[in-house]
Amino acid sequence: MDVPAEELAIPKNGAHTSQRRATCVALGKNKKTVKVEGNRPEEFLPTLRGSTLAWINFVVDDISIEGEGIATSLGFSQAIVTTLLSSYQSNYEDREAELGIRVPAVSPDGMDVRVYPLVILIRKGVILSIHETAITRLVNFSRYAETFMRKIKPDFEWQDKVTLLLWRILDENNSKNFDHLRGIEEQADRLVKELMDPKTPRDILGPYIYKMKHALIVYLDALWATLDVINTLRYGDAETLTDDKELLDRISALSNNVTTQISISEHMSEVLASGLEVLQSIYNNQLQILNNRLALVVTWLTVLGTAVLVPNTLATIFGMSVIADNVDGGALILILIVSTVLAIIGSFWFVTKAGMMPKHVE
Repeated sequence: MDVPAEELAIPKNGAHTSQRRATCVALGKNKKTVKVEGNRPEEFLPTLRGSTLAWINFVVDDISIEGEGIATSLGFSQAIVTTLLSSYQSNYEDREAELGIRVPAVSPDGMDVRVYPLVILIRKGVILSIHETAITRLVNFSRYAETFMRKIKPDFEWQDKVTLLLWRILDENNSKNFDHLRGIEEQADRLVKELMDPKTPRDILGPYIYKMKHALIVYLDALWATLDVINTLRYGDAETLTDDKELLDRISALSNNVTTQISISEHMSEVLASGLEVLQSIYNNQLQILNNRLALVVTWLTVLGTAVLVPNTLATIFGMSVIADNVDGGALILILIVSTVLAIIGSFWFVTKAGMMPKHVE
């Protein structure tokens, strides 16, 4: 069923921009490859009719709006794209004559990791991939797709050819996803450098560690979603995919690669968790040092306050006229001096005995 161009949000007569929205790479019945670019699904129908294997890659602004119209125009079920997009990050829809999968495509902007849907639809001899403009990996791969298709043996069954092409598309997507982990690792190295500097402000380290931790969590979610789809492809026994063990081993290799990346990401997450613990220890040590200093000041103020209180009380008593007239001035001074010394010694002994005097102050 053809859908009007207005519903696809695709301009008629190619009146879009100078950059094409879609690329079709096909392996013809004459074993030659052809590459066609266009803006509307209908432009590729003649190429599909004359090919044994074809891959169409569509770049859209909003896959939830344009995806269904593109899919139906190229012969796929009407609601398959909507069904695939209804899940969180990944999905697998096997309808015997056609197969639909959704895998995450990671596109980070600094520490802000964003995950976009990559929808791949498969039917006899045709693979359609749809993604949004933020993802460019398949656009780049389309430059080499002709070379890849020429290497596919002509005597392969169509399921074998489709499986090989699907494997290459998934491998390209995974490779680009893995590349972004290197960026996170570089940020982690900078963080370690900042942690080594005791002068680094705490209000910088805390948010920095949180952002990196959050980026890793989003990245790990994408990897787990990818692994779920790949494992389903290995064991789902879809009619549109091959049963050849050697070809399925390539899918298994993708699964192993994703598992390895998950292990690396989880290790980085543990390292960041350790960094948070170190940062918390630094804060605790700094607070402990401050508390010890305050306790030392309070303790000495207590000693001095007690030392002043005793002679001050005696001076007040001796200042009374009845007592002052009967006490010699020299004896009065001696009593005040002795009482002051005894008060200092007594109060210091008391706070030390009671454990109120901090033992270690930096």
